[in-house]
Amino acid sequence: MILVTGGAGFIGANFVLDWIAQSDEPVVNLDKLTYAGNLETLASLKGNPNHIFVQGDIGDSALVDRLLAEHKPRAIVNFAAESHVDRSIHGPEDFVQTNVLGTFRLLESVRGHWNALPAEQKSAFRFLHVSTDEVYGSLSKTDPAFTEENKYEPNSPYSASKAASDHLVRAWHHTYGLPVVTTNCSNNYGPFHFPEKLIPLMIVNALAGKPLPVYGDGMQVRDWLYVKDHCSAIRRVLEAGKLGETYNVGGWNEKPNIEIVNTVCALLDELRPRADGKPYKEQVSYVTDRPGHDRRYAIDARKLERELGWKPAETFDTGIRKTVEWYLANGEWVRNVQSGAYREWVEKQYDMTKATA
Repeated sequence: MILVTGGAGFIGANFVLDWIAQSDEPVVNLDKLTYAGNLETLASLKGNPNHIFVQGDIGDSALVDRLLAEHKPRAIVNFAAESHVDRSIHGPEDFVQTNVLGTFRLLESVRGHWNALPAEQKSAFRFLHVSTDEVYGSLSKTDPAFTEENKYEPNSPYSASKAASDHLVRAWHHTYGLPVVTTNCSNNYGPFHFPEKLIPLMIVNALAGKPLPVYGDGMQVRDWLYVKDHCSAIRRVLEAGKLGETYNVGGWNEKPNIEIVNTVCALLDELRPRADGKPYKEQVSYVTDRPGHDRRYAIDARKLERELGWKPAETFDTGIRKTVEWYLANGEWVRNVQSGAYREWVEKQYDMTKATA
């Protein structure tokens, strides 16, 4: 049994789906179901005895303590986080509450559980903390990619809160001996991505005939990682990662935002042409850049390849085509997540009283 936190969000849900598809080991899935948590993403697991969903907050110590005592997981994979930079600028307190205080309370619950385990189980236990490359700050055009040795220089409330959570995880290992590993990933994309992030937003707006908003000059560079590759990396780190270590997870796909937008437009031109025959890129609209917008991120993932033998399976060309095709084939999911209808779906499909009791 493993406990996954934030397992109804974008990356967490993909991880849970892939885990259950590849393993007979059950998952307890704890998610608060904020705006980006969506149980409809996990609809294929309804009735599956290997998926136990619990609605709740990682900061709810009594709930976490009960889940640990009841299910006795051998590992925790912590995806739970507020993760949207723009939202952190407008409402930073939620990010501090979840990413800092929530992580602290989760660590304390896990530490108490771990300390009480028999020696053999205690030795085998793992806490894997999923973080972001944004904690490292911004790179110039000529700087080498981030390695695990880069100092932390967060520039947004979101990245600062994630940096704080990383430091807490590190401290709980060095002070208390908690068996932790941390992963810092680059920008994820793929199926089930909430349509406020760049790639799904471009797809959804393009199909709706709306402007495609691009910050500033569109030359902000990111390293793009297909979400299922990220999930395979996490499974590998959980299996063989060295205690106390950090592993950067990247896709080796550095691209400026405007190139991403143009690629999405070209794929839509091919797969779902506009009725008027014009290219989707005509809908691109440059907007005022957001405050403190980091110019470039890039991940050097050679440590993960060298020590654990992991490499991404997808190129950007293969991953982005799969992503656009998925959104074209799953219009109902997109409509529901935008309208809020997925919340009604949750209440119909799950007895939340029993799930959280």
